[in-house]
Amino acid sequence: MRRSQRPSPGPPPGNLPVELDSFVGRAAELAELAALLESSRLVTVTGPGGVGKSRLSLRAAGTHPAPADGVWLVELALVREAGLVEHALIEAFGLTDHTRRPPRAVLLDQLAERELLLVIDGFEHLAQACAELVHALLRRCPGLRVLACGRRPLDVRGERVLNLGPLPGPEAVALLTERAATALAGGRREEPSRTRDAPVDTPGGHLDAQGGHRDAQGEPVESRDALVEVCRRVDGIPLAVELAAARLRTLSPKGLLHRLDDRFALLTGHTSGVLPRHRTLRTTIGWSHELCGPAERLLWARLSVFTGSFDLDAAEYVCGGEGLPAEDVLDVLGELLAQSVLSREDSPTGVRYRMLDTVRAYGAEWLDSAGDAARLRRRHRDWYLGLATWCELDWFSPRQAAVAARIDSELPQLRAALEFCLADPEETHLGQYLAGTLWFYWVGCGRLAEGRHWLERGVGLDCAQDSPRSRLKALWVLGYVAILQGDTVDALAALQECREEAERTDDPLAAAYAVHRLGCLALVSDDMERAERLIREAIGRYRELGELNSNVLMGQVELAMALVFQGDLPSALALCEEVDEICREHGERWTRAYALYVLAYAAWTRGEFARARALLHECITIDHTFRDLVGLVLAIELLALVTAGEGDAAQAAVLQGAAEPVWASVGLPLFGSGYFGAPRALCRQRIGEVLGPARYERCLAQGRALTPDETVQRALASRVDAAPRAARVSMPRPGGRDTRKPAGSPAKGGEAAG
Repeated sequence: MRRSQRPSPGPPPGNLPVELDSFVGRAAELAELAALLESSRLVTVTGPGGVGKSRLSLRAAGTHPAPADGVWLVELALVREAGLVEHALIEAFGLTDHTRRPPRAVLLDQLAERELLLVIDGFEHLAQACAELVHALLRRCPGLRVLACGRRPLDVRGERVLNLGPLPGPEAVALLTERAATALAGGRREEPSRTRDAPVDTPGGHLDAQGGHRDAQGEPVESRDALVEVCRRVDGIPLAVELAAARLRTLSPKGLLHRLDDRFALLTGHTSGVLPRHRTLRTTIGWSHELCGPAERLLWARLSVFTGSFDLDAAEYVCGGEGLPAEDVLDVLGELLAQSVLSREDSPTGVRYRMLDTVRAYGAEWLDSAGDAARLRRRHRDWYLGLATWCELDWFSPRQAAVAARIDSELPQLRAALEFCLADPEETHLGQYLAGTLWFYWVGCGRLAEGRHWLERGVGLDCAQDSPRSRLKALWVLGYVAILQGDTVDALAALQECREEAERTDDPLAAAYAVHRLGCLALVSDDMERAERLIREAIGRYRELGELNSNVLMGQVELAMALVFQGDLPSALALCEEVDEICREHGERWTRAYALYVLAYAAWTRGEFARARALLHECITIDHTFRDLVGLVLAIELLALVTAGEGDAAQAAVLQGAAEPVWASVGLPLFGSGYFGAPRALCRQRIGEVLGPARYERCLAQGRALTPDETVQRALASRVDAAPRAARVSMPRPGGRDTRKPAGSPAKGGEAAG
């Protein structure tokens, strides 16, 4: 997220969700909040649950003049562990970092020169961790403004607080009328045959846009007062108003008021010590719960085990059975949706459902009181353990991009499952297995830091169950991640332990993976003979076991790199052509990108620049899709070599400059390797001679100023025409086996590519 030196076309970036229904009222609060955002870098909207803090904050952020680098939302209600707050921000910003740097250091570095508005929603259960992070960010990032919303202030110096109260009477009635009209119209806010002011059918007649109630002949009925009284009884709390509005599908306004009065008389006498607004909201939610049928109440309670959004398949598996057949879940879920207990949202992976935290907490209390919480959490764990296992298998298929998107959507649920497992010694082995099974996501989709968090936590715990294979899997994946982060010491320790324990417990598959990763460690440590020997051994073990997946094929690519470094380009080329063919057969793209990289290198050595460029364009596209920074930066470095060979020294220098900040997010530039560093040094020397020191530095600076997306666009758009002979760059290329010319290698990236 580096600052661009020139304005980018189009709207500023950001991730604010699209509003799914109309925003009603709050004009005065919006104006006050806008003024606070102009005068203060930290503004917190506080208030009780259900009062509309999140909705007001999102509306204010969406209508506020957008900073140059956009408006970004992080939802901390989905995070249960203080140690994951920084990871949640990194995820929200879409940052990718493969280094060993702490997540906070990554944020401070990436946001230091940005101008943006960060919206933090639902922080109260992580208030201290959030306050410390916000304080650090505001001190180090002068262009950052923060809009937080929660039930309490952050108590950070310079904070301005807007305490949000209930809606005024007329605005509450307007909200009730609007939501009732939407519910009565079947969720359609406007239809071609109905104007916005036209009446909508209710059980007692018609409800118009002003809240007036008319009978079947269109004559007014005295119901306006009933609507006003409903809003007064629920204290104008927006969530309570919306829950009440959902009931106007089956009740007249007077019938609604009568039932609401009965509920308040029953409950308000039993909630001493609770603030009135909290009591009102709880009573309203309880009333809505009471009006649900038995199946709806049961599903409400069971759905409370989900954190964030979920899909129908998960709901049917986790919540079905024991009094609620799985085939009935869809119909019951539809009723909860109609009653505003759930909300529906579209995502890249399909339709998903979500329950507001206040509503979910109420359901969780009922689940606990029924004594069924532990069983439901185990079913939740089982579903997401199965999902991760399926995704690991499906990674070696044409559906890799869909798998990555699915895990992105399910990350809050997977975190909840990991937390559940690792909090109980009886379940630790399953947490180790789950953390290891997600290797393809940790390494391939830019989640190394979070992956290491779970892996280290898992292998460091005592396990009540005798399940060494789960721990062995977590160990070799931990070694895998540590290599990618440049942590050779911890990588070696984890992989050696894994190999020794695998041999002791007779686990040949874990032993093969440990040997493979030890070979990769040798590769990035410039020990090519050892790398070749270990990776050949691992590939032989894989074949004996019948193992074929992205890891196995990446082993062949890494072996090819060891051979290239030792001067055997023909053998390396044959290996990668085989990988390319197998990947095409299986629809695998990620590992194939690294095979394409080696093939592009071979084309460069033969002077086939057009072919090399075409292969690199495909490689860069795949790497960018999967947020694989290692593969991306290696491909850009090779593209600079190709571009220099084509004769455009200035463009080659720009590409080299663009690679530098990407390396900063990967770790030690070119892995600190003489083999990996030689091609860049050669390219720098030759194009520096053509451009001269001053122009070369200007071109590097131009490249450094590009954002990652702009870098990819620049790389993919660049097509070099025949350059004047005087400007062409003479680039020596490797010859036979004894030339020992180093080349950029996907070795570390190969690990990233699984």
